[in-house]
Amino acid sequence: MCGRYLLTAPGELLGPTFDVMMPEVSWTARYNITPGTEIPAVCSDASSGRSLDFLFWGLLPRWRKPEDTGARMINARSETAAEKPSFRQAFREHRCLIPADGFYEWKKVGSRKVPQLMRRPDRRIFAMAGIFESRPGADGGVENSGAILTTDANDTLREIHHRMPVVLAPEDWDRWLAPDTPVEALTKLCRPVAEDYFEFMAVSSRVNNPRHDDPMCLDPAGSLRAAEPGAQGDLF
Repeated sequence: MCGRYLLTAPGELLGPTFDVMMPEVSWTARYNITPGTEIPAVCSDASSGRSLDFLFWGLLPRWRKPEDTGARMINARSETAAEKPSFRQAFREHRCLIPADGFYEWKKVGSRKVPQLMRRPDRRIFAMAGIFESRPGADGGVENSGAILTTDANDTLREIHHRMPVVLAPEDWDRWLAPDTPVEALTKLCRPVAEDYFEFMAVSSRVNNPRHDDPMCLDPAGSLRAAEPGAQGDLF
């Protein structure tokens, strides 16, 4: 699964990377993005082209009532998203790109779960495949909510977790966003990345606590700075 990620790149870099106009709302670096918060997503409209919007991370299917407080889905299995009632319409009609420059997963070491940071060796931004729904909110407005698609982990990451987010190559972004791309073609895009696409390292358990969202989350596990008073969070 993908339950935490980071996007530390400055907002002025997102625009040219994804060929979008940046909204007036500024984006500040995030080092520990958690479910239940707003996340940036690149969406596409037939009339206006690509745009950067903000989604609530935790998909609420359109057939559920606005006041429904039940569990939301932060991930969707790409292998079954086109058929599952909770994801089917979003997968077929409302797809997006979710910018990131890393994500976290937890590796079991003995009786502990040690957070691992996965990121590109060149530290560049990448795009995770997402789906979203736009529906009336409980306050009468419009709520956009989304989920990140997952696939089997590649050999590099399999020792950490058996699943990983679907990462789309730039040459596939237009096809993913296009409303007329056949479901079969979309499914073929949902595959693991090459073995050398990501590298990983153990990081501070500070990231376990969703209240911590700062550069110290990236400190190597066991570093002096990560061991400062108050730096350790509750186990995830």
